[in-house]
Amino acid sequence: MKLKGRGSVMLFPLPFQGHINPMLQLANILHERGFSISIIHTRFNSPNPLNYPLFRFYPIPDGLSENHVISSDPNRIVAFVKFLNSNCQTPFRVCLAKLISTSLEDEDPTACLVTDALWYSTQAVADDLKLPRIVLRTSNVSSFIVLSSMSLLFEKGYLPLQDSVVEMEVPELPQFRFKDIAMLEASDRESFLQFIEILVQETKASSGIILNSCEDLEQEFLSKLSLLFPIPVFLIGPFHKYFPASSSSLLPQDRTCISWLDKQQPNSVIYVSFGSVAAIEEADFLEVAWGLANSMQPFLWVVRPGLVQGSEWLEILPNGYLEMVGERTHIVKWAPQQEVLAHPSTGAFWTHCGWNSTLESLCEGVPMICQPSFGDQKTDSRFVSHVWRVGVHLEFKIERGEIERAIRRLMVEPEGQEMRERIKLIKDKINLCLKPGGSSYKSLDNLVSYILSM
Repeated sequence: MKLKGRGSVMLFPLPFQGHINPMLQLANILHERGFSISIIHTRFNSPNPLNYPLFRFYPIPDGLSENHVISSDPNRIVAFVKFLNSNCQTPFRVCLAKLISTSLEDEDPTACLVTDALWYSTQAVADDLKLPRIVLRTSNVSSFIVLSSMSLLFEKGYLPLQDSVVEMEVPELPQFRFKDIAMLEASDRESFLQFIEILVQETKASSGIILNSCEDLEQEFLSKLSLLFPIPVFLIGPFHKYFPASSSSLLPQDRTCISWLDKQQPNSVIYVSFGSVAAIEEADFLEVAWGLANSMQPFLWVVRPGLVQGSEWLEILPNGYLEMVGERTHIVKWAPQQEVLAHPSTGAFWTHCGWNSTLESLCEGVPMICQPSFGDQKTDSRFVSHVWRVGVHLEFKIERGEIERAIRRLMVEPEGQEMRERIKLIKDKINLCLKPGGSSYKSLDNLVSYILSM
């Protein structure tokens, strides 16, 4: 039951699908704990207020055209985030100041501001308005540590990446190899490092950090995080497990895939989805298609419009391909992922290893085939394949034979069964952390008390 009268929390998500989802899930969690919720958001990639009738939504101008498309190039993504911070700071300030004033008039005082960590420009606004800002980091602890250590990694000469050391362990971060920490090949190193520096600086200046993870998954990294960020840290995840699946998807979900899954054998289907931003070349797309076909396993494949550069949707598949695979496949433009992973027919998840997808797969006990592109996907993939040992990392060229072998390892060979048993233990551990006395349960209590004390 929702508690009453604890004040208002203002939240400001970054307009990427993978950042909007956890922010709105966090809003649900805080609302359930008695806080009224206001969402400030850009007009670009605006969430649908109809899905959240108990929240108040406030759009601000962002300087983007209605048909703007987010690039899949990591350097352009960094430039886009910097553009948003520059363009949105003043409209955000005006909106937030007005909401604080209104909340006082309504006797519903603003308790705090929660923004995505990448909205670094909001710290100055919060300071000016004397409002505590808590940062939501939508990745996990380990990848946040790697990102925050970028300047040090460059200073030590570990980056840019040298061919002679790619497979060697990083001395300061022994869980990772050098190639795992090369989050992107920066076209402008100085600009990239300045971006990381201000992100870290403004996070340290905040009143605390919330992470969509749990202590039971990343215990060994918590002390490192405390040294880097000497502010309160709250691991209260997985967010999506607090409530039944709800959709904040920016793309329409095709629910025909659920009825198709209903007709498949238990643990038989490979679910394939590379996220909301990644793009691949046509040649790689065709290798994926043939690898899936040659595996002889049923597969549910999400082919998002824009996934293949220069293609509308499925027109580049070879003639006769769909007829050849027949009822063994179901292809959709977007899927209700949490439901797909929870379905008993889903036996493996071929993923880009974004943290939301990785965490959802861990929660449902579904082993993974990892194909990371950039950023935290690389560190997530390393954890899945070599630390937790619940997946296979496709590290090299995308080639149909390698794909077929990876699928066989997971779906047919004894190694796959061992992974299934290990990930079942992780699933059970995550479930326990959310129950009374569990680490996330206690951390959420601490977060609520902390907000109330501000």
